[in-house]
Amino acid sequence: MWRTSGFRLPNTKCMILVDMWKRLQHSNVVQLREVFTTKSFGDYSIIFVYDYHPGSETLLSKHFSQTEPMNGYTDPFSADPNAPRPYSHQKNTLLRQQATSMLPESVIWNYIIQITSALRVIHAAGLACRTLDPSKILLAGKSRIRLGCLAIADVLTFDATAPNPLHLIPHYQQDDLTALGKLVLALACRSLIAVQRENVQTSLDLVARSYSTDLRNLIMYLLTNQQQQHKTVTDLMPMIGARFYTQLDAVQIRADVLEDELSKEMENGRLCRLLVKLGTINERPELSLDPTWSETGDRYMLKLFRDYLLHQVSEDGRPWLDMAHVVQCLNKFDAGSPEKICLMSRDEQSILVVSYAELKHCLELSFEEVLSAAIKTE
Repeated sequence: MWRTSGFRLPNTKCMILVDMWKRLQHSNVVQLREVFTTKSFGDYSIIFVYDYHPGSETLLSKHFSQTEPMNGYTDPFSADPNAPRPYSHQKNTLLRQQATSMLPESVIWNYIIQITSALRVIHAAGLACRTLDPSKILLAGKSRIRLGCLAIADVLTFDATAPNPLHLIPHYQQDDLTALGKLVLALACRSLIAVQRENVQTSLDLVARSYSTDLRNLIMYLLTNQQQQHKTVTDLMPMIGARFYTQLDAVQIRADVLEDELSKEMENGRLCRLLVKLGTINERPELSLDPTWSETGDRYMLKLFRDYLLHQVSEDGRPWLDMAHVVQCLNKFDAGSPEKICLMSRDEQSILVVSYAELKHCLELSFEEVLSAAIKTE
């Protein structure tokens, strides 16, 4: 949730843009859910509600120094960090930053592919991001990027007197691409001062020495301002090239891992339902005023199966604990296997030889009785 205080909405025309943002869905965008005004904080405030992604952090906190302000820099060796420094000092700061910690190029391209993917959908929807800033981009896990704080700039700077509220969108889309170039340059140099006008050439020289020509060309293309040239996100595809397939492969591998984990949880849920049904039937004090219900008929076989499953002991009387035995028996029980097992009463006076299919049939009938009795009671 994002709150802007001291803001009064002059009219509701800007809700056209809000509705367009709410309809936009993308895997690399923090979904906008609702926008509303309130006086609950003692003033006129506007609230933007987004999806919540726990454990995320911004690119600013992940990759940039916490002591470096957004609009300048500090020198750890200076008594006065706010004192102005000559251009040569800023250049040396960039060189030291480059020598100590440079992001792997694969990480930068990973970010570029995800951000451009989001921008492509945003621009195709007739919108502009306008918040392509390290403090507004979320990083979840190791490499998942999501653009945040969308629609805020559109609402706060909305001009109600303009005949067409979307007439400036093409201009803002060009600004998005320029902001992308600055973001990539800052990430490559691991410094926010790298995008300052007087440091851009030095930063580009560092990129040329440390990274591939494609990355430098991409930054140059995005930062070059030509009035006649209309840049689009799709123009970047030749520079991304085959790296897109690397990203696609990584996404599919990640999907396979998640699918495997999901299948395990589905198996766990299936076995859990069997145990719940058994626990509902076994040792039930009474059913329909019959105190012996759980000890007779089909329920007696299920009680012996419960002992066979969970209460076995070794030859010297110690509990025999084998998780593989429990899981294997439950799987056969759920599948209704024709395999037969030997069930013995606790006093060793009764022995039953039954199949898993028969036990499953007994479970279904007994649980249906309990369910019917519960429905009648309600």
